[in-house]
Formats: sequence, C-alpha cells, structure tokens
Amino acid sequence: MVENLLWSPSESQIEEAAITAFSRQASARTGVSLADFDALHAWSIEDREGFWNLVWDFCGIAGEKGERILADGDLMPGAAFFPDAKLNFAENLLRKGGDEEAIVFQGEDNITRRWTWDELRAQVSRMQQLFVSLGVKQGDRIAAMMPNMPETVAAMLATASLGAIWSSCSPDFGEQGVLDRFGQIEPVVFLAPDGYWYAGKRIDVSAKIATVAGQMPTLRKVLVVDYLGTAEQAAAGLANAETLDQALAPFAAADISYAQLPFSHPLYILFSSGTTGIPKCIVHSAGGTLLQHVKEHRLHAGLMEGDRLFYFTTCGWMMWNWLVSGLASGATLLLYDGSPFHPDGNVIFDLAQREKMTYFGTSAKFIDSVRKAGLRPIETHDLSSVRTVSSTGSPLSPEGFDFVYDGIKKDVHLASISGGTDIVSCFVLGVPTKPVWSGEIQGPGLGLAVDVWDDDGKPVRQEKGELVCTKPFPAMPIGFWNDPDGVKYHAAYFERFDNIWCHGDFAEWTRHGGMIIHGRSDATLNPGGVRIGTAEIYNQVEQMPEIVEALCIGQTWDDDVRVVLFVRLAEGIVLNDDLEKRIRNKIRTGASPRHVPARIIAVQDIPRTKSGKITELAVRDVVHGRSVKNKEALANPEALDLYANIPALQS
Repeated sequence: MVENLLWSPSESQIEEAAITAFSRQASARTGVSLADFDALHAWSIEDREGFWNLVWDFCGIAGEKGERILADGDLMPGAAFFPDAKLNFAENLLRKGGDEEAIVFQGEDNITRRWTWDELRAQVSRMQQLFVSLGVKQGDRIAAMMPNMPETVAAMLATASLGAIWSSCSPDFGEQGVLDRFGQIEPVVFLAPDGYWYAGKRIDVSAKIATVAGQMPTLRKVLVVDYLGTAEQAAAGLANAETLDQALAPFAAADISYAQLPFSHPLYILFSSGTTGIPKCIVHSAGGTLLQHVKEHRLHAGLMEGDRLFYFTTCGWMMWNWLVSGLASGATLLLYDGSPFHPDGNVIFDLAQREKMTYFGTSAKFIDSVRKAGLRPIETHDLSSVRTVSSTGSPLSPEGFDFVYDGIKKDVHLASISGGTDIVSCFVLGVPTKPVWSGEIQGPGLGLAVDVWDDDGKPVRQEKGELVCTKPFPAMPIGFWNDPDGVKYHAAYFERFDNIWCHGDFAEWTRHGGMIIHGRSDATLNPGGVRIGTAEIYNQVEQMPEIVEALCIGQTWDDDVRVVLFVRLAEGIVLNDDLEKRIRNKIRTGASPRHVPARIIAVQDIPRTKSGKITELAVRDVVHGRSVKNKEALANPEALDLYANIPALQS
C-alpha cells in the first residue's frame, strides 16, 4: 500500500489536547517521562492501576473510588477493577444543569426538538418516579424498542439511576427479532413508539407492539411514546399499556435519587448481531462502561464541555450507548432518527452546519455512499465547526480516508475506530496528537494491551493475524445473560488463547504504530491455505464506479476454498466479460493474485444487519445449502434468497 499522510495536528492542537494534559499529570504522578503517545500507551498497560486511577481523577468521576484499583489483575476473565467503589452511571451523566442545550433532536419528519440540561433532568426525575411506582428495583430489566430520540435517553438514565438494567433495539426490528432479544432477559417495562419515519415513509408499529408485548409475560407496563401522533390509539387495545405522557402525568420533577452501586453492577444488556444463531446477551457494567467511555471521549476524541456530539446510529447499535455517554463530558448530543439519505445525501451535513456540530460520527458505508453519489460537502456546506470526523461499522477504505479530506473537510481529525458490542467501546481508535495515514486506524486505546498474534500465539508486526488483548480491562463484559457458569462467555473470547481476549478481527500493525482491520476472522478467506481479509478485496473493487458495493465469501470447492465475489452494480451497468476482466485485474494489481476471485456474480441486493454491516457468514451459509438461523437480525432478509442455488457456483 502506498503510504499517504493526510493530516497532522498543529503544535497548538497538540498542546491544547486533553491527552497532553493527561500525559503531563501521569508524568508528575509517576516521575516517568512520557514524551509521546506510544510512551503513554506503554505506561498505561504496564501500570494499569496507576492509569485507571488517573482516568478516574482526571475525568472527575462522581462516586467513592475505594482503596483498591485492581484485584486479580492477571485473570481474564476474573480481574476486578475498583472492587470497593460505589457510583451511579446516571449521576455521572447528569451533573450539569442549567438552560444550555443537552439534547437536540431532528427526526426525518423535519421536526426539531431541544431539551436543556434542566429539562433533561426533569424528564429523568419524572421517569424515575414512574418506574418506582411500577415496582422497578435493582437488577430489573427495562427494554426499549425505540427511535434515537430524547425520551429514549431519559428512560435509559432513569433506569440506570435506580440500578435497573437497560436494553434497547430499534423499531425496525421484526417481531421475532425483538423477541429473540428481549424474550431472553424478561423485562418488567417495555417502551415503544407508536411508529417512526424512514425514507419518507410513516411506519406504524402498533401491531408489532401488541404481538411482542403479548409474548413477554413478565411485563408490568407497556409505555407507548408518541412520535406519529397515534400513541393513544396504539396503547388503547393493550393490556397494562398507556402512553408515556399519560403515565408521567401524576409526577412532577423533583431531585433525582441515585443508587450508589458497585463498579461492576450491571448497566446494559447488548446483543450480538445474531446472524449465526439466537443473539448472545452481553452484560456490561456501569463502572467499566463509564470509565472506558469517558477515557475515549476525553482523551481520544478530544471531547470538551459544550461540544456538539453526533453519531449516526440507531438504538440497536452499541454506538448509541457510546454517544449518550458524551453527556458525562458536558457535551450536547445531536440526535438524528431516519434515513441519512432522505430526501438526499445532504441531510446530515445540513444538520452539521445548522447545529455547529464539532464531532461528526458516521459509518464507513455512509462515507463511501456520499463519495459514490458525487456529493462534495466541502463545496456546499460550512463545516468549520467540525474538528473530528469519526468512522466505524466496517473498515474505512483508503479511498474513504482520501475522500474525507478531498470531499468533506481538509483540516479535520479523521478518527477511524474499531471495537464492538462485545466491549461497548473501541480497541483501536483516534489519537488527536498523531498524524492520520490513509487506510490506518491511528492507535490502540489507552489502558488496552492490544496486539496482533499469529496462529501460534506469537506477536507479529506488519503481518496479518488475530486481534487480541493480553491484559484485562474495565470494559470487559460481566458475562452473558443466562450463562451462570460462564461457559458461553469463555467460549466466545478465551477459547482460542488461554487467558487472552481474542476479538475475532483479522488485523495488522502498520509501521506507524497504527492498525488496519482486514475484516472478521470468521469471514477470512483461505484459498490455498493463505488467509485473506475480505476488506482487502472490497478496498479494490469498490473504487470502481461500476460497482456500488460488494460481498465476498470463501466457497468450499474441490478440497480447497475458492473466492467468490458478489457485486451490486450501478444502474445501467451489466456484468460482461470486459467488466469481469477489469475487476480481476484491479484486484490482482491492487491486492495480489491470491485475492482474485474464482467467480464473480452480479446480485440485486446485499444482505446486511440492522446496524448496516454486510453479512458474509449468512451468505456463505446459503451458498453452502445451510440454513441461516436468525434472519430476524437482518435489515433485508429477503436478499438472502438471491444467493441460493446459483448455477455458476455449482460447477
């Protein structure tokens, strides 16, 4: 890969960065010279107690820290961070008050709503009182099938204030998809909207609420949130249901009571994508989530009080949880719900300009779609307020990196980040004091002993291997729900290498200390026994204007694996011999001869999860004649039918 330096922070940007102030405090405390990020990172994993102790103090965590910082620090799983601490997650997100904006919400229906910090606190107070009146206690589950709107944030904070456990998905999930998730955790309260907007369509979900609620016998109350103006009708025919407005009517805003709970008290249940079976219920702790998020926001994202933080996400993706934690840094949350391409691809850039967004978070797919649509926000929008553009969801291609600087904004910190639902945060992410190189994530997260290992468990540099974390960290899950002996949890992360977190990403260190993610390990291709990351192929073919997007699998064939490439073509384009030849040549010259597919097949659609990730494993199962266990996890499950019994794959 040709190295291309895209951006470097100025001396003043480095000097003013919170990570620089943090590094100086670490040096003052320890007497260790921490001249740059690499030195700071090395110290943060060598002295995890000193590092996480300083994170607590530097970020001003509200709560009792306790005497011990880390117990059983060599056990993974089994280590305990801040085992004597007491805190409340919601209290740490609601310390700010006043009439500054805490949340700005824009729906696809072009309705903009604004809540001040005082209004947010008032809503949380009233919701807390409502939940108490319903008998909600510590450890109870509150489930939400909600749009990304202010009421969702308030309900989560009210849940956390009591020590109950929050779990959410988006209202576009099918009935079975909702039940596959919430049915496992037995919630006592269920929040849902009367409907939502997407791609210009007004979508009523009242029938879905009735079906889902009717199959969750533990529910004491169904709360229908008004979005379309039909909440009363949606709630009318349901047992134990009323609108949220009706339920809140008896309660006036008062002081919020915050239960002081152990660091490891459960906060969230998140779900794996579930395309290979029923979703895993991943339980995250209040303390681990809080500490990891404020570290990432303050030190890696450079988030400051008064910043205006945006991430394009739904409530079914862990980036929603990450976004909401921005309140702990005093940032204003900019929430958007709907299609990012309705009525056209400018809607998010319009929001950024109007609301003076400072942190612009989105997906690699969105950036690529903007590029392919021929949009150039750099010429059409005033994005002077934007300091950081962040990308996640799938690996951002070098062309995506280049387009951000060419087509969106020249002087901006581009932070490609990667982690996952498993840790509700990032293993590798942006570093505001380091340069940005095309195609590379800047560095590992502070406090995380991230490495790349080969199949024999040996560290490798500038070679592809398994992404691992070799020491425990606070954001590790508490475990999985309904996994009392921890067998499923252990199998998910610790089976490959003993006492080592194996994340399931195929990765490579760069010579700059950055990282390239080549795709999921279980989706890597093995033609002739050589492991190839699917992202390496996508990075080549998706440069071609004829190809909108691609999906690649390995098909078992003739005692080996052959590479099969599916392409969704631009309108009016036909996959003929000439285009096939050019695709193969592009891959051969841009990647290697081993990457060249044995078969190239045009398809009308590519299946993806609700959070927008393409589903290579599900397609691989269909091609091999295996059933896909949980189609409800997909946004477009009907697309899988396009991959069954393809004649070209039978010979």
